[in-house]
Amino acid sequence: MNVSLLIDAASGALLLAGCALVVSGGVGLLRFPDFYTRTHAGSLTDTAGASLLILGLLLQVESWQGAVRLVLILLFMMLTGPTAAHALAQAARRDGERLPAEGESRR
Repeated sequence: MNVSLLIDAASGALLLAGCALVVSGGVGLLRFPDFYTRTHAGSLTDTAGASLLILGLLLQVESWQGAVRLVLILLFMMLTGPTAAHALAQAARRDGERLPAEGESRR
């Protein structure tokens, strides 16, 4: 088997998995009942999905400058995604958005 075929297959699998995670995050944003679960769905799938997409692209890049740029983008997203979600949750808590009580209907 050719090495470039294996790299293309791995890249395609990573890109497909990343797309599936991003789509599932979008569905979670639409379907989850309260602010905190929506924030969790958006931030988790955004970070994981984008990471898989960038890793899939990293396997296809030909120049080292492009690889360095993709790695820097990946590091930036890994730092800012969870930080932004935490800041949103803290702002919502301070603004009075409450968590649903145990056993309480979320709709």
